[in-house]
Amino acid sequence: MIDVLYFAWVRERIGLPRERIETEAATVADLVAELAAREDRYAVAFADLAALRVALDQELADFSAPLAGVREVAFFPPMTGG
Repeated sequence: MIDVLYFAWVRERIGLPRERIETEAATVADLVAELAAREDRYAVAFADLAALRVALDQELADFSAPLAGVREVAFFPPMTGG
């Protein structure tokens, strides 16, 4: 089981702040594909990966990163300064 967290507009589009899922996805990209195939709201949230960042166990990661041993995956838009 992996905790998947959604922040900002990702959370708004999916309608959940977090969920615990069972997955056999090997990488973040595999997890995204699995989630996007669930329902339209997920597909919309993950339509443009260039507009998303991901953290694995609170460390920034790439979408090609493996999920083996990961307990938490967080998706969020890029931070902006100001």
